[in-house]
Amino acid sequence: MPHSSRPVGQPGLDARDVAAFALGGSNVDVRLTADDLERLGAAHGRLTSAVDAGEVYGVTTGVGALRAVSLDPRGTPSLRLWRSHAAGTGTALSDEEARATMLVRLHQLLRGGAGVTPDLAAGLARALEVGAVPTLRDHGGLGTGDLTVLAQLGLTLAGELPWRSGSAAVVEPTYTDGLTFLSSNAATVAVASLAMVRLADLLRSAEQVAALSHLALRGSVAAYDGRVHAAKDDPFASAVAVRMRTLLDGAERGSARLQDPFGLRALPQVQGAAEAAAAMAEQVLMSEIGAAAENPLVPSEPGEVLHHGQFMTQRLAGALDALRAALPPVLALSHARLSALLDPRQTGLPAFLADGPPGSSGLMVTEYVAADLLARASTLSSPVTAGRTVVSLGLEEHASHSTWSARLCADLGDLVPSLLACELVAAVRALRLAPDRVLAVPATELLERCSWEHVAPDHVFGPELSAAAEVVQSSSGRSSSA
Repeated sequence: MPHSSRPVGQPGLDARDVAAFALGGSNVDVRLTADDLERLGAAHGRLTSAVDAGEVYGVTTGVGALRAVSLDPRGTPSLRLWRSHAAGTGTALSDEEARATMLVRLHQLLRGGAGVTPDLAAGLARALEVGAVPTLRDHGGLGTGDLTVLAQLGLTLAGELPWRSGSAAVVEPTYTDGLTFLSSNAATVAVASLAMVRLADLLRSAEQVAALSHLALRGSVAAYDGRVHAAKDDPFASAVAVRMRTLLDGAERGSARLQDPFGLRALPQVQGAAEAAAAMAEQVLMSEIGAAAENPLVPSEPGEVLHHGQFMTQRLAGALDALRAALPPVLALSHARLSALLDPRQTGLPAFLADGPPGSSGLMVTEYVAADLLARASTLSSPVTAGRTVVSLGLEEHASHSTWSARLCADLGDLVPSLLACELVAAVRALRLAPDRVLAVPATELLERCSWEHVAPDHVFGPELSAAAEVVQSSSGRSSSA
């Protein structure tokens, strides 16, 4: 695979870097340098010195509630711990999620806080370089360490589990590699990074679709006027308004009504709140991606290792909960615009945009589809941080469940394009029925990419909705850097 100029382990790796690498963008060079190996070797040396000097959790002791059980570290192979924790149940992570997990874990290991052997980190790097993908089943993550997933990854590197695709040279773990490799939330962070980037990009797609609806509904641009947004300190809503003004630049005209529906008029405020939540999630993810949060932590200077709770991803769980909570209002406005597009009182066009004999249903059913998807989105947005979990004989009496919040974000990302597609199909149909509303503004670039044929009589709309969902997804990629 080609390599870019960003070396893995370099500070500043963020969710978009992780997502781009996982999706084949390959903007991260995963080859380890001599300096990387020297730094890993020094950290491993500090860990073995600490083991020789006294107790180290997970090396000279058992783990969890077995922390008081003393062990001969050199008589307790890491493979035994990995085998016991590789539950291996549930849905397997996608290839992209698995590659992202591997990249995040490698990046974290290069901080040196784990103290793993250079050979283990190098083996992980080689597997990434050749494109080998493990099967990682995701049940068991509580937001306090992806123990089950990383145990499966460790056993795959060690040759005890098969690669799903490709292969890599077998790595022999040493007695210090067991818990030090597992002590990470890399899988949670990987899934969350991919989902956050997708959702953030889809928010921009929602603006583009809304701009087409604005044209079809003959809306007013006054709600996006800079003077309105200068009167309130809300940079995210202001940024949405700027983008909407850009999309509708040249659309100055009288509105069809004194005040537009909220789906148009309150769009900056609702979209802006979601943008703010996505920005916060992105910031938190960057912190987690670059964290040396292993427990125990091997400090940069010789001495005792540090036992701590840095693995608790409470901030990430809260940020992902907030991101999911911000999505249903955005989708509710899309549903509201769809309803307006189907309403002859709002458009001056036939009810449900029907274009056939009397009694034709037109796009009536799309409103039902969107309502179903909106209900599902609302269910996926329930917070995970409100409960309490106690495990390991009561020793571990809290969990953030950021892992589940990350998965729900991914599920939302699968749903959003289909809901926005309902609005897009209606907006396109309305503009084709009223071509005089198609103004020479940037928003119509999206219209030009909607290549499905206008079929007047009632027909099966499924293929149009599928095509529209693909346009929505491709639009998110075009707008992600806007």
